[in-house]
Parts: sequence; structure tokens; C-alpha cells
Amino acid sequence: MLWACVLLPHLALDGVLRRRANHDPLVLVDGAANARSIVAVNAAAREAGLRVGQRLMAARALLTTFEALPCDHQAADRWQRFLAAVAYRYSSEVSLLPHAIVLEVSRSLGLFGPWPRFETMLRADFTALGFRHRIAVAPTPHAAYVLAGVGDGRAVLSPDQLPHALQAVPTRKSRLPAASIEALSGMGIRTLGQLLKLPRDGLRRRFGNELLQAIDRLIGELPAGLDGYRPPDVFDLRIELSHEVENIAALVFPLRRMIGDLAAYLAGRDGGVQRFTLRLEHRDSKLTEVPVGLLAPERDAGMLFELARGRLEQVQLPEPVLALRLIARDLPSFVPAGRDLFDERPANALPIEQLRERLRARLGDRAVYRLGSTTDPRPECAQAVAESSAAYHEPHPRPTWLLARPTPLRGPAPRILAGPERLETGWWDGAEACRDYYVIETSLGQHAWAFCQPGEQSGWMLQGWFA
Repeated sequence: MLWACVLLPHLALDGVLRRRANHDPLVLVDGAANARSIVAVNAAAREAGLRVGQRLMAARALLTTFEALPCDHQAADRWQRFLAAVAYRYSSEVSLLPHAIVLEVSRSLGLFGPWPRFETMLRADFTALGFRHRIAVAPTPHAAYVLAGVGDGRAVLSPDQLPHALQAVPTRKSRLPAASIEALSGMGIRTLGQLLKLPRDGLRRRFGNELLQAIDRLIGELPAGLDGYRPPDVFDLRIELSHEVENIAALVFPLRRMIGDLAAYLAGRDGGVQRFTLRLEHRDSKLTEVPVGLLAPERDAGMLFELARGRLEQVQLPEPVLALRLIARDLPSFVPAGRDLFDERPANALPIEQLRERLRARLGDRAVYRLGSTTDPRPECAQAVAESSAAYHEPHPRPTWLLARPTPLRGPAPRILAGPERLETGWWDGAEACRDYYVIETSLGQHAWAFCQPGEQSGWMLQGWFA
């Protein structure tokens, strides 16, 4: 087996920074209210002299204008699970470790290509989402976890190479039990290479089985003992805004980020979304809900963003917005649309699916719809708005534009292109119809659908127009 580890050393800070457009000095603090210390700093704060471990009061004395936010460990856990759902795209065996995600990749390399290519794809996804990371690969998940903590890009692709790769790793970075590491340091054992050479019986007598089991998991002598992760069936993401927003335009940046997260989550599930809800949170627990529905499942981030923005721009805000939440429960399977090898569409032409959804977002749900059939063969009763996304195919040629009621066809006699098609029905409701339908071409070159009395080709009545 081969395991990749994605270490996320700045998970809590990146979760905050990715929803902010500015780059002012910002720090995360933790600890008691009267003794808070800095646990993370952004680039601007670091350049100003602030550092991790510094007391907040000392930092205020050094720099007066910076933002300090409490470190939200629960939010960091949510981001880790979200990124695990993204990693699920590459492997069905995904597990969580402190500030890290491990995934079994040996069977995925046949699908995504050799490790260098696989690594590049994995990095691209995490970078696009705004999370800094280190990646390593090794024959065991714990070894990959240790190597990612030592340096970025470490790759051990064979079990025979693992002992040599671990030899120079300091014991303080070995992820072994903390009490054992402290005792080993007092004995002069400071690298894993030194530790692995010690007699196992002596280690068992001094440290018990816990240390030996951790070593065996590290080198692959014991199973990893990790719980598998499965993505949830509901996507639920909430962003608390840094200030009250009174203008819809100010919601575009967080909306784009949330839609990007939704698309990444859908790619991990290999699925799509057909309906989701944007929930705008106001004071006193008041809500404004913006439903977004599609005629067919989609997962393209650009398309979903355009649709959501189009619906959002139609909303009149009753009060300032404090937070934005996206909830997607309708997550059906997704089959990408087929494309011809020699596609002759213009470079900037939109696929029909994207054009259709844009029109619905701008003009309303009832402006664009699919046609369905009824059990009544009369043209004026045969078509209806389809409730599902399944396309309706009429076995005979039918016009896309049916007139509300038939009208006489004036002018020269038309040229018959197809027909006749006999329609004799409606005796059950008093609106009996007996007609011969033809596809015709008028003197102006228009293609139409018209009928006349059975056995005749005069007195034409126009029923509809072909596009």
C-alpha cells in the first residue's frame, strides 16, 4: 500500500483568511481572557514583528493597529472534514489525523497517473481552496504523517526505502507518545534511527507496549488503526461576515468562495447538485432565504456561481446581513455532457445547459422550461410543462411554437413537405376533431404545421410554426 498525507499546519488561520479580501495584519489568539497568546499570524502581522507565542498585550504594545480573533477550533475541525471530502475524490480510503488528512493512493495511481502527476493535482486542489499544506507519501499513513511534518514533498515509494527515510527524523517530530519522547531525549536518543536500533525487550520494560505499538504502526508491522472518513450527504457551509452588509454586491466575494467549496465537495462525491438554498442571516435570528433550482444536476463552479448571483441580485435586503449560509440537500448523481471531438461551436459559445440556467436565473423559473406530453392527442391539449428534467421526444414532427388556436392560412397554396397525419379524437368531451395534418412550406419559405378537412387540400388552418 501507499499512503499520501496532506498536512495542514495553518488550518485555523487559512479558514479565516480565505473569506477575507483585505490583507491587513491579523492574528489568532487563544488562552485565558487575561493571558491570551498569539497562536497564528498572517503575513502582514509577521512583517510587523508579531510572532506565535507572543502575549497579546506585548503585541499591542508593539503594533496598535491589527485585528485579533479568537482561535475557533471547531471551525478548524469543520474545515478539515471539508478538505477530507475534497480528498475523497482521489481515494475511497481517507482518514483524519491531527491537522492532517491521509489517503491510500496505490490503487488511485492507475487512474490519475504516477505519483508526481497525482501530487500536482492534489496540490492544485488545496491551493485553489486557499489552504497551505505539505504533502508526503510513504508505505504507511503514520510514516507519511511524520515525513510531511519534517519537510514538504518527501516521497518514499517502496517499503525497503522506509527505514532509511526515517533514520534522520528527530524523535521530537516522530509523532510518538509525548512522555516517551521526553524520556528518550534524556537518554540521548534524538533520532528515529537511534531508536529503531534499540532492543525491543528493553523498550518494552521501560516504556510498556504503547511505544512499541506506535513504532510498529509507523514502520508497517501493525495495521494503522485509523477510522475511515465518508463525506456527508448534505453540504452545509456558513460564513460569518466581518461587518454588517447592506448591499448585495458586497456578498459576491463570499458567495464565490462558498460556491467554489460546493463544487469541490461535489467533485469529491463525483455528484452534482440540483437545488440549494442561500440563507441570509440578519439580527434577531431573522432570515432571508434564496432558493436556487436547476432543471438538471450540475457541478461547474462558474455556472453555479452565475445562477446563485442572478437569484441573489433579485433580492431586496430587509435588514443588514450578518452571515451567509449555503445548504444543499438535493445531491443526485451527475453525468457530464458529451462533447464531439471536432466541436464546431464558437470559442465563447455557451453550452445549451448553461444558457438555459442563466435565462432561468435572470427571467424566472417559468421563463424557460421543458415540454412534456399528455394523454390527449389534440395539439392544443397534447403539450404541457414537464415536471421532471427528462426530455420529451415526440415520435412525429411537431412545431416548437403552437398557436393558441388555429388560424386560416392566407396567400398562395403551400408546398406539402410531409403528411397527411390523420387525427380523429375528442368524442368523449364534446370537442370532436377530425383533421389531416401536414408539414408545409409557405410562399415565404416558412415551415409550418397546418391541417385541413380529411381528403381535402384546401381551406388550410395554421396550427403552429417550426423553428
